[in-house]
Amino acid sequence: MTAPSVRERILASATHLFDATSIRSVSADRVIADAGTTKVTFYRHFRSKDHLVVAYLEEQLRLLQEAVDHERAEGADACAVLLRLAAANGDAACRPGFRGCTFINAAAEYPAEGNPVRDAVEQYRRWLHAVVTELLTELAVEGPGVVADQLIMLRDGAMVHGFMGDPAGVAGSLTTAGRAIISAHRRAPLPA
Repeated sequence: MTAPSVRERILASATHLFDATSIRSVSADRVIADAGTTKVTFYRHFRSKDHLVVAYLEEQLRLLQEAVDHERAEGADACAVLLRLAAANGDAACRPGFRGCTFINAAAEYPAEGNPVRDAVEQYRRWLHAVVTELLTELAVEGPGVVADQLIMLRDGAMVHGFMGDPAGVAGSLTTAGRAIISAHRRAPLPA
């Protein structure tokens, strides 16, 4: 096993710090100190803190894409993938120290249109909508794009509830409500 590169070490420090507090509250200097590197080295890998935040969000998206790709490669059908996505979101919301969805938080902290961080959030949202729409199409759901919007709104609400309310029932409630939405738009019942 090889040691992480300096860039990977900086990104790992940023991920830890951003997840523990917030993106805006963590300075580049704090990331530099946590990563045990220098400013020159930091700026050689990331032109600015915003570029680090974009890399952080891109890494989070890459991990999600890999998880979905892995499920599909293992032969999981559309229903199983949607259930696993709901379970993963529910598990995240129940995790100690959960502060809400990484992407929703980033969008709230970087609200200006055209900001590269906001663009990275939009890239995630487009990917998520496309994946959910594709899975719903496989399940023969009528109006899969509209139903994808509904499921994503449900997921977003579950993430906020996991942070603001009692996270204990998030996974079960998300799955139950998601099944109800899908069933309302499908001719045949969902598999158990």
